[in-house]
Amino acid sequence: MPENQWDGFQWMNEPRQWSVEEKGLRLLTDRQTDFWRITHYDFVKNDGHFYYRELQGSFTCQLRFSGNYQDLYDQAGLMLRLDDTTWIKAGIEYVSSTAKASAVVTRDFSDWSIRELREVPIDFWVRAKRARDHVEISFSVDSENFEMLRLAYFPPSASLQVGIMAASPKGEGFETIFAPLDIKEG
Repeated sequence: MPENQWDGFQWMNEPRQWSVEEKGLRLLTDRQTDFWRITHYDFVKNDGHFYYRELQGSFTCQLRFSGNYQDLYDQAGLMLRLDDTTWIKAGIEYVSSTAKASAVVTRDFSDWSIRELREVPIDFWVRAKRARDHVEISFSVDSENFEMLRLAYFPPSASLQVGIMAASPKGEGFETIFAPLDIKEG
């Protein structure tokens, strides 16, 4: 995979270990990192890893990734971010020793939706469709059959930061490989 597939991307909270390889962007999450705001846990965490670029207007983006999830709440996937208090993360979160399709929508306060998966998938796909005032999140374990996980209000804005996300809220870190983000604007 040519490195230019990641041109225009930049890090928010760059991990200590990451590289661009033939299979994609590989990273090892730093320990005890997360994105969360207040709800239930009464804390704010904004130190997860986010590799993004700016997108304007309506778009559809799709991401394929795989992870070696180990510890409670290990997570990876797609993130859309307006600012520190308004963002969505969607992908896999490791809970009760199994992977769950997960979406967290944050507008000052985080909320969390999960869907059971039969097993930890080797590859996982997450898709986000951004329109004027909402985002539709869908997922797939085979790249063909997508299920809607969440339709959420998301404030209209001129642009958003969009990219890959990974964090290890409770653990020492885990490895994830992300294929290039497929983006269709308009």
